[in-house]
Amino acid sequence: MADLSIEINGLRFPNPFVLGSGPPGTNARVIKRSFELGWGGIVCKTLSLDHEKVKNTVPRYGKLTDPDNKKKVIGFQNIELISDRPFDLWLEELAECKDAYPDNVLIASIMEECEKDLWVEIVERTQETGVDALELNLSCPHGLPERAMGAAMGQDPEMVEMVTGWATSASKIPVWAKMTPNVTDPTLSAEAAIRGGADGISAINTILCTIGINLKTLRPMPTVEGYTVPGGYSGKAVMPIALRHIMEICRACPGVHVSGMGGVETAEDAAQFILLGSSTVQICTGAMLNGYEMISDLCQGLETFLEQHEFAGVADMVGLSLPYFSTHADLVERQLQAKREKAGETQRDDMWRGDIAKETDSLVTD
Repeated sequence: MADLSIEINGLRFPNPFVLGSGPPGTNARVIKRSFELGWGGIVCKTLSLDHEKVKNTVPRYGKLTDPDNKKKVIGFQNIELISDRPFDLWLEELAECKDAYPDNVLIASIMEECEKDLWVEIVERTQETGVDALELNLSCPHGLPERAMGAAMGQDPEMVEMVTGWATSASKIPVWAKMTPNVTDPTLSAEAAIRGGADGISAINTILCTIGINLKTLRPMPTVEGYTVPGGYSGKAVMPIALRHIMEICRACPGVHVSGMGGVETAEDAAQFILLGSSTVQICTGAMLNGYEMISDLCQGLETFLEQHEFAGVADMVGLSLPYFSTHADLVERQLQAKREKAGETQRDDMWRGDIAKETDSLVTD
């Protein structure tokens, strides 16, 4: 049987499937349940030092469905903020989860304002719970921009490098920086995070969007007291964009662990991220829509894929498709070269047939 396990930053994941930060990892109960089901790792919902500044609304989700099948969700928008649960309660629950599942990989997602003391404090206090790694949320696309948090921070490479440096200087465990897709060049902030000492990159977070307009009320959705704000777009529809970001980041940061995400719902989806350089694959919206139990199909499907291609394990396929990206000019030249070679072969074949014909004629004449 193919080996689904993979080792990253000294951490052994039993399989590359990680439950991404968000509603699926919102408290100790669901984290424990996810470990029991077999997820390779879990990133808890993002926490900050002062939960009282976090005010969520209802409703806060919007769906884009297939016109021919209203039950099939194509895209998903949320305007949910980071965790509104007390930081001290989170510390207790993280420690509780690690005590109960010491061999499972638990990653804490953290976010703070652009102040060194705050980042040092949240790193030091969170790692004391025994979590295996930290994921810096530098990429939430909505909410708290007035505090320069999330994507407002992640869109500025200088700020990314500075904040990552603060975090890594205080951390005794691996640090991953989570990237925003709401930029023109995804490599700039990723490279800045690496310069700041990040051990890995997570990408992508959700894409800033407006899910649609309610054509009965003429109000944008999700509608809160008649109004809304742009939110984070996720789900199957974002996968092609996510794959492009992963490809760009993996080419720009060779040798650095990348945890890819964005629209993954099947083992085949995950395989594409791995082939482009992701060592682990995170799933959040997919678990919300399909249930945590999907991990069983993901593992079985990936195992089948590995065996079909005769890979001994996941590590054997990481980045295999990456070298086949080039430039348009190179594609044109490759096609011209292929035509020249084909023409040359045709010419050689014609000459060979001509020689045979002449030799045959000679024999007949003789």
